[in-house]
Amino acid sequence: MTVTEQPTGTPLADEEVAALDAWWRAANYVSVGQIYLLDNPLLERPLAAEDIKPRLLGHWGTTPGLNLLWTHLNRLIRERDVDAIFLAGPGHGGPAAVANAWLEGTYSEIYPAIGRDRDGLQKLFRQFSFPGGIPSHVAPETPGSIHEGGELGYVLSHAYGAAMDNPDLVVAAVVGDGEFETGPLAASWHANKFVDPVHDGAVLPILHLNGYKIANPTVAARIPRPELESLLRGYGHEVLTVEGDDPADVHRQMAAALDTAHDRIREIQRAAREDGDTERRPWPAILLVTPKGWTGPATVDGVQVEGTWRAHQVPLAETRTDDAHRGMLEDWMRSYRPAELFDGDGTPVAALRDLAPAGTRRMSANPHANGGLLRRPLEMPDFRSHAVEVTTPGGSIHEATRVLGQFLVDVVRDNPTTFRIFGPDETASNRLDAVYGVTDKVFAGAILDSDEHLARSGRVVEILSEHTCQGWLEGYLLTGRHGLFSCYEAFIHLVDSMFNQHAKWLKTTRGIEWRPRISSLNYLLSSHVWRQDHNGFSHQDPGFIDHVINKKAEVVRVYLPPDTNTLLSTMRHCLASEHYVNVVVAGKQPSFDWLDADQADLHCARGLGIWDWASNDDGDPDVVLACAGDVPTLEALAAVSILREHLPALRIRFVNVVDLMRLQDEHEHPHGLPGRDFDTVFTTDKPIIFAYHGYPWLIHRLTYRRTNHANLHVRGYKEEGTTTTPFDMVMMNDVDRFHLVMDVIDRVPGLGSRAAGLGQLMVDTRRRARAWTREHGDDLPEVREWRWDPAAEPGRGNSPSTTADTSADF
Repeated sequence: MTVTEQPTGTPLADEEVAALDAWWRAANYVSVGQIYLLDNPLLERPLAAEDIKPRLLGHWGTTPGLNLLWTHLNRLIRERDVDAIFLAGPGHGGPAAVANAWLEGTYSEIYPAIGRDRDGLQKLFRQFSFPGGIPSHVAPETPGSIHEGGELGYVLSHAYGAAMDNPDLVVAAVVGDGEFETGPLAASWHANKFVDPVHDGAVLPILHLNGYKIANPTVAARIPRPELESLLRGYGHEVLTVEGDDPADVHRQMAAALDTAHDRIREIQRAAREDGDTERRPWPAILLVTPKGWTGPATVDGVQVEGTWRAHQVPLAETRTDDAHRGMLEDWMRSYRPAELFDGDGTPVAALRDLAPAGTRRMSANPHANGGLLRRPLEMPDFRSHAVEVTTPGGSIHEATRVLGQFLVDVVRDNPTTFRIFGPDETASNRLDAVYGVTDKVFAGAILDSDEHLARSGRVVEILSEHTCQGWLEGYLLTGRHGLFSCYEAFIHLVDSMFNQHAKWLKTTRGIEWRPRISSLNYLLSSHVWRQDHNGFSHQDPGFIDHVINKKAEVVRVYLPPDTNTLLSTMRHCLASEHYVNVVVAGKQPSFDWLDADQADLHCARGLGIWDWASNDDGDPDVVLACAGDVPTLEALAAVSILREHLPALRIRFVNVVDLMRLQDEHEHPHGLPGRDFDTVFTTDKPIIFAYHGYPWLIHRLTYRRTNHANLHVRGYKEEGTTTTPFDMVMMNDVDRFHLVMDVIDRVPGLGSRAAGLGQLMVDTRRRARAWTREHGDDLPEVREWRWDPAAEPGRGNSPSTTADTSADF
């Protein structure tokens, strides 16, 4: 072992090495059995073709290293009473995690049908990568897991999220050397600059260098070792290197490395907690260098396998049909000496069972890896205490997210160890900076006198890496806490794939009874498409909504609050919810307030509704003007005012949608509006002009089953944008008030010729608005100065209404 200082702890005695090796051999045996065997789990007779699975699916190459680490972490836990969880970054390390959970007894406690005996072992083997069974990666079904590893790059960010506000927890995060090459993983090495050693736990990164990916060498394995170790030191780590292929020697090295690492962690924490010494010190990291597919077949058919990419998945691929391969498999499995490890009934022998930690100290049973057990509801303020006063629709203007920031002050203050705000340098930009009145941004690097709101401890965590923010939040939620991810709308796409994996985790765990629900993952997307006029085309993309809606209906929710009070009501609901992904899109620019607190709460509970004060249809509209999103709502209301002035006899029904899922059929989404109620609101035969925040075809996709879909015409973003004025942006995409009026004229039967003059006026006004923008660099005064005129309301009150049976499960 190469370390900067001598390792601490007493060297292992021979009998200790033998005991550790026995557990390691058992874990390897159980891992190989999962990949290959349908039957004959104890090799009580020679392997036959029918004992082998017809399709061999699994990954052996990384497994022996993972088993080695689990073995030694168990020793550390037993001897030092360490509270630890295990995150397997290498993709498809499932055989190792399942094997160790079974050896520890946790698997059989959770799944009694898979006991710690011959029959249970046979079932354990059969289910792995088998129809009706379990996946080959560290899936939600695996006790002790919060990180699947099937997609690479996220293990360190998940680990640091888990460690935040868990001061006694050690998170062992195994980084595969293939994973080491990914962008998200590279950024997440900097997460140690956001660890507060007083209040947070510790992450122990373990870079497993076994040399190969699926078919190629890894970069980390082919650069000079000093260069790699210098890189890790540059990331802020003291490097402890364990290297070799002799099991006894590696066991001794690994025990010394783990003892040293744990000593370093505890000393950093002791100095910070007892002496007040918070100067950043290098945290330990272990570099484990072992052969790919260690202890597996050295050669197959005259070709080297162990120590090459050929060991990555299934080293012996023809064991069902090739007698020689099947014989090699049997020799391989017998090399672990199973008769020493399992008794006649297939139960791990007592000496082996005694090596497992007790109770919840087992990594497979640690409650931090089943965060729903630890989750407690947020202390939540009444959003009405922060609501803005609205005496008449559009009578006041606020920055919605700035007011939300004041609401979040209470959330942060009242939940000082269970709630965090994550974002890529955008908390202040997205107008949430009121929270700095009660918290700082955590940062363990150098802090200068000129810095503001930086401190060694804080509830706001910012790094210019959306991947790392997402991973932190996921790790935080999966271990039982609550949080919010605030991001620019266009750049949340960077985490599309990470969102996919988390949504799949939520979907799967809804069907796993022993996993209680965790807090929802909440996105606040601001700096959105319609107010990125100053940054231009590159910052204009509302498509994350489309991506989210691809996932299972029971886990995704999308909200488009039209004003400040609806945003407060929506966010109060989202933060309190469980086991969803909530996407909330809200602008940060000054905008009109339409609804007071009670109206907003009712509107959000309904999900969509008719705004009576903007309607004059008397129950029988000529046209339905609908909208979703703050800017589309503004433009639609402005269109109503134009129509009201020029076509007073036209009966208009105004509908606002805040919960996008209400547009779906009730059979497609739990929030879907029943067909009868949808028809009551939107009619069965009248034209519907819909102004939408995002790409217009999504509205068609959500409503294609509706009775009146043929009469639905949607305006939304159509990839037209540049650096321009706010109103020019909506004009470029035909979502502006003038174009909406033209759409009404074109689609209301018999209106075209009678309203020809108004249509021409709208065309001319658009042309004049465009020319004004180009000449003055600002929007037309009549657009900038537009206000909703209460005198134009039909006198039916200012509360939104809809049919009685349209309440969503908000």
